[in-house]
Amino acid sequence: MLRSTRRVLAGLLLAAGLLFQGMAAAAPAPGGDTAAATQPAAEPAIANHRCLRCHADQEEKFTVGADGKRNNIYVDPQVLEHSVHGKVACTGCHSDVTKLPHAKPLAKSIGCVACHQQQWDKAKGDAKQRERLDVVLQQTDNYLHSAHAKPNAKDQSRVNAACHDCHDAHNIGAPGALQRKEHRLKNPEVCGRCHEKQKQDYLGSIHGTAIVEKKDEKSAVCSDCHTTHAIGSPKGDPAKLAITQNCGDCHKKAQRTYLESYHGQVNRLGYTNTAKCFDCHTGHKVKKEDDPTSSVHVNNRLENCKNCHKNATENFLQFQPHGDPDNFEKYPGLYVAKRFMGALIIGVMVFFWVHVLLWLYRELMDRIQGKGFREDLDKPEVVYFRRFSPVWRWIHGLFAISTMTLILTGTSLLFSHTDWAKAVVTFLGGPKMEGIIHRTAAVTWLSIFLFHLAVVGRNIWAKRATFNWFGGTSLIPSMTDLRDLKAMFLWFFGRAERPDFCHWTYWQRFDYWAPFWGAMVIGSSGIILFFPEKTATVLPGWVFNIATLIHAEEALLAAVFLNTVHFFNVHFRPERFPMSTTIFTGAIPLEEFKHDHRLEYERLVTIGELEKHLVKRPSRRVDLASSFLATILIVAGLTLLTLVLIGRATAH
Repeated sequence: MLRSTRRVLAGLLLAAGLLFQGMAAAAPAPGGDTAAATQPAAEPAIANHRCLRCHADQEEKFTVGADGKRNNIYVDPQVLEHSVHGKVACTGCHSDVTKLPHAKPLAKSIGCVACHQQQWDKAKGDAKQRERLDVVLQQTDNYLHSAHAKPNAKDQSRVNAACHDCHDAHNIGAPGALQRKEHRLKNPEVCGRCHEKQKQDYLGSIHGTAIVEKKDEKSAVCSDCHTTHAIGSPKGDPAKLAITQNCGDCHKKAQRTYLESYHGQVNRLGYTNTAKCFDCHTGHKVKKEDDPTSSVHVNNRLENCKNCHKNATENFLQFQPHGDPDNFEKYPGLYVAKRFMGALIIGVMVFFWVHVLLWLYRELMDRIQGKGFREDLDKPEVVYFRRFSPVWRWIHGLFAISTMTLILTGTSLLFSHTDWAKAVVTFLGGPKMEGIIHRTAAVTWLSIFLFHLAVVGRNIWAKRATFNWFGGTSLIPSMTDLRDLKAMFLWFFGRAERPDFCHWTYWQRFDYWAPFWGAMVIGSSGIILFFPEKTATVLPGWVFNIATLIHAEEALLAAVFLNTVHFFNVHFRPERFPMSTTIFTGAIPLEEFKHDHRLEYERLVTIGELEKHLVKRPSRRVDLASSFLATILIVAGLTLLTLVLIGRATAH
């Protein structure tokens, strides 16, 4: 009897308080619109204070169902008032309640989605309110397409998790409110209601310890990794990609170094077949590196690597998964390698780009003054000089095609952050197929190079008695090249006439020997990366870090040099523009040969061997085919150059 009396008195006092608040709210504000202020507000069919007579009772917070389960029915009026739903009628959510006392147990007919949509429709013209509601609706849409919104496998009459399973509907705080912070700290507990094993693993992790013991709200909780509403199956690629990306929200430096690795480049392309953050650090049991139970502890790391690299050896432990080439103290080898390659690239490109610009200027000036070679298109030459044999033409063609294939497939990985790289890899069939194509092109490239060495060796051996290792007909550099280079610069500045050259010029010798350096650097580093497990049987793991950096930087140098400097020297300088087909037809007009290689021409005339090298003009069919092939390769090269420059300019 006493308890009933207290309940009635509490209800009357609460009703009086709510009535007073309602009268105060209805009173016109000073200077306000009296007509609008006195407009009666629409009252719900059942006022909130009537619901709170039972649900705000401090002494009867629980009811016991027929199954013996205790249900919490208590609602703190003050908490409700300060939540975002404080002004919402109880029956606005519990729409099935039409009279009191209501049916027991209470039916769960709460329509969060429909209610938020109605609020959006009502907020027309209120930009500020719509801005916030737009976020809510986006989250709602994410939820409807998430794993939580799917029917439960055990009971298909309900979803895996409804809004009220995660949110305390009576205590939802506005952004920045205390309720938000409290809800964040409770996030693992809320998720753990369904994911008990994952919760236990998490609570023992560095993240869980910080949340539970230190109340550090900045530490990662479930929703930081799995997102708040767009939660997908962790076995699916979208969720794996999202979780990996979300790790970077807190670990930005580690994410940067990860994305610069092969593992991260593939991940950034949108594929999950390489190691991700949680593959190494685990998903829920993340612990410090010095913790003996950590998956990345030195005693556990090799077994971790063997999840992907079955035959990994002890040398794998020296691999630096987050090696930073800008950190000299921790990674001196990487630091030095990056600076060396950077200086090499800058030095080579600056020198030759200056060479190109000066050459372009001088040839344009000579053309204005009527100097230099200019082909008479009205009287095409009929006598040609055979410059290249069929073997060298085929070697050049295959070498060019394989090189461009390597550039395309390699830079699509190197610049995986670009849209064009993603499109290329998708077109090729994914990173696995891209890797197969890249390695096939690499084997072809090296095979051509080795075949070329065999041909050269055979020719030298056949002419060993008379072979001239040095001089104008040899590709071996000599002091003559330095004198020619000096004379060329004097010509650039108009201080001397253009120098005469023999069979090979200094820039042609450079074009020839550059692939030797490239084959050594790119080839050896590529083989190291191609066979990581075999390499690790003889070399320490940090070699992979050096090899990855050098392989990429040297390939970048080759791509830019070939498609700028080499193209200019061969095709784009005014005397050759728009292209030269000599390497495809094997022959060059005699007058053009005399201009470019006067010393060779005079030598052959002197010894009476010029006639041996003269051939007829290539047929029209051969000429057209050569022009077509040259055009295709030039366009492909310039396209690759554009893509590479875009990738380099947007890299971060």
